[in-house]
Amino acid sequence: MKTYIKYSFAIAVLLMSTVTSCKKEFFDRPPQSSITLDNFYQTADQVKSSTNVLYSAPWFGWVAKGGWAITEMASGNGRSYSSDVVNFGNFSVTDGNTELANAYNSLWIVVAQSNAILNNLPAKVPATIDAKVVNNALGEAHLFRALAYFHLVRLFGNVPIIENTLDYVENFQVNTNPVTDVYKFILNDLKFAEANLTPQIRSGNSIAQGRVSSGSATALMAKVYLTMQDYNNARISAQKVISSGEFKLYGSDIQGKEFKDLFLTANNNNEESVIALQWSGAGGYGRGNPLQASWAASTVITGTGDGYGVLGVTFDALYSFQQDDKRFKPTIMVVGSNYPELNQATGGYTQLANQGQGTSTFVKKYVVGTPADNGGVGSAQSSANNVYMMRYSEVYLILAEAIMAGARTSTDAQALAAINKIRNRAGLGNLTEIRRGYFTPNNTPGKPTNAPAQLYRDDILEERRREFMFEFDYWFDLCRLDGFNVSNHPNAITIINQQDRGSGDASVPSNSYGNGYSTMTNAKFLFPFPATEVASNPKLLQPPVPYVFK
Repeated sequence: MKTYIKYSFAIAVLLMSTVTSCKKEFFDRPPQSSITLDNFYQTADQVKSSTNVLYSAPWFGWVAKGGWAITEMASGNGRSYSSDVVNFGNFSVTDGNTELANAYNSLWIVVAQSNAILNNLPAKVPATIDAKVVNNALGEAHLFRALAYFHLVRLFGNVPIIENTLDYVENFQVNTNPVTDVYKFILNDLKFAEANLTPQIRSGNSIAQGRVSSGSATALMAKVYLTMQDYNNARISAQKVISSGEFKLYGSDIQGKEFKDLFLTANNNNEESVIALQWSGAGGYGRGNPLQASWAASTVITGTGDGYGVLGVTFDALYSFQQDDKRFKPTIMVVGSNYPELNQATGGYTQLANQGQGTSTFVKKYVVGTPADNGGVGSAQSSANNVYMMRYSEVYLILAEAIMAGARTSTDAQALAAINKIRNRAGLGNLTEIRRGYFTPNNTPGKPTNAPAQLYRDDILEERRREFMFEFDYWFDLCRLDGFNVSNHPNAITIINQQDRGSGDASVPSNSYGNGYSTMTNAKFLFPFPATEVASNPKLLQPPVPYVFK
């Protein structure tokens, strides 16, 4: 708690000068001579630029390592031997883990930055500024605060609701609030955002489309409602987004573009992008997208000296795809795969055997190559490709799940059309029935002798996994599988315990040793507050106190 509160002293400066970018029109900084809060919000352009910071720098600690260590390793998609993240893969994370603290603090910095705008802008802006411009900026701040809280509550459970960070500068002892109150707070933020953000019909890809819109708020609201198992409102919100026409699907509504094209730097801020973080490829560490630096299997791929291959892919994630799934190659890099978009100057890149993380299989998604492969943009530990926080394809999968409303099977035409729209883009055939929570014989290729004889299957969960693998989402899907705000997770435990998270041999393809199966418990579905935060604010461990809504 103390960590993020101390950032409030620097909020005014950060709002005005934190983010720079090659995307000049989006990230133009206001003049920095004699800037104060009293003279900053004096023009429409200054009001618009005040929210730029929310799209990148505060999220860096989440994206760089802590966020993917939690969501991809705990979920069973990724594996690593790296000492700072290995514990996320075997559920032995303690409150002293550095990356846990980095993720936690990053999300609170987003809250603090959002609060600075919400509490300063209305009082400082002159009446001459168009109210729509002011309200749109406030809508952006409400949306990003809601997004940060949505992450916090799903990771830690009861957390403090802070509406004005400066209220706690002198005394940062603050109680947590119940999960249900946090979700109410999130929905209030999103309702404001939906009502005040400007709608935007996407066409092509442009800098202007980098900003969130009314449809972005509605889409995120659909996801929040789905998490709460409020299926009726999730369905209404998802249908509202689809009817709005604000977004389109690559390869379905947009012909000539495929799933793989979504992750090219040249296609930043495309029609399918609902919420995306914006990065400066020339900004250096802390301002550019850090994922390629960690995930690329080789320095040859990046051309900038990084490409550490810190995150490998588990056998379980590898075998979750059908071989003809068009999402496989753009998501997972296996030995022998050739990528003409990487190292274009030398004719492309072919993945070689690499046992660095134990499976010879690495992440391709968000790995975009050298600066030359990206129009001359990019530098060490700093790529310019966006990081999606939500894509339009998820709205269709939300709709299908919301229509089912907890049922085990469905032949509903609208639900089938929604999930099949995503499957068809991936080159997969139509489902004629959606099934959830069933068992099937384990026919995984090359399965070890100690593998489970039967696998728990779920059509929607598995479609979501393949679609959003390495987009920081699958862990949250597992956490909500057995209900909203529950302490028992029998189905999720069954899935996790059947996952092969182990290493393999040096053959091509690698054969699993079958030693990676987990022993999961209910207590491990929430993470501990970082020890440094508890030391500063012991109230984090006390029973939550109902929040008094204003």
